[in-house]
Amino acid sequence: MIVKLEKPERAGALFEGCTDTTLFSCLQGVMGEVYGDDAGRPGAARAILGDFSFFGGKPTEELLRLFGELEFHIFVPGSKAWERLIESCLGAKVRRVLRYAIRKEPEVFDRNGLLKAASSLPAEYELRQIDEELYHRCLEEKWSRDFVGNYPDYDAYRRLGLGMAVVRGGELVAGTSSYSSYHGGIEIEVGTKEAYRRKGLAYACSAGLILACLERGLYPSWDAQNLHSVGLAKKLGYHFDREYAVYEYYGKREAF
Repeated sequence: MIVKLEKPERAGALFEGCTDTTLFSCLQGVMGEVYGDDAGRPGAARAILGDFSFFGGKPTEELLRLFGELEFHIFVPGSKAWERLIESCLGAKVRRVLRYAIRKEPEVFDRNGLLKAASSLPAEYELRQIDEELYHRCLEEKWSRDFVGNYPDYDAYRRLGLGMAVVRGGELVAGTSSYSSYHGGIEIEVGTKEAYRRKGLAYACSAGLILACLERGLYPSWDAQNLHSVGLAKKLGYHFDREYAVYEYYGKREAF
């Protein structure tokens, strides 16, 4: 029987080698949930936070199908055996894609360079820390929702999260914020409203957030969805680590 783990750290050994801090958030009990096939000594587990599920231990179809039909989700398999199970069970509703892990190097950042980057916005744009007003504005549009959407309310975001936004004439046009939080750091989410892309807004905003993290003793973890994100990370001082496979799940799609 699948149960929610009241002590999620008990599943830690099943995810050995995974360096994704979104998973750390779940195992540390900060955010998200972990389910397993045994409350005391699980042999299989699924950690869930936002749009992500991480699978570890023995591949178990009951864990894979735990929440039935989801509109969209990203499955992160912990082994080739989990990959085979995902493909065989979900078939045309999943698409195998690559993501790009970025090295975690606390001493890598050039503060002077980041200060220059954070100050590079054109005069009509303003860089602001996400406060209660901006928290609620982030939730109003789909492109910005993930900046704060994994925190149940502003109080939780204020305590655990951190973010910077770019505003133009009162309009939220770009942001960099914590997708999730773990002990000692955050996982960064970056986005720009479509009409304002390729203007350097994400670069300036991300630099501002990294500086804010360093001031607070937090590590700004970066995991890239695509090569454009890898390029932005490198520009900010990060180094590429490796590519890895995940499965994008579309519950309402019959086939790709």
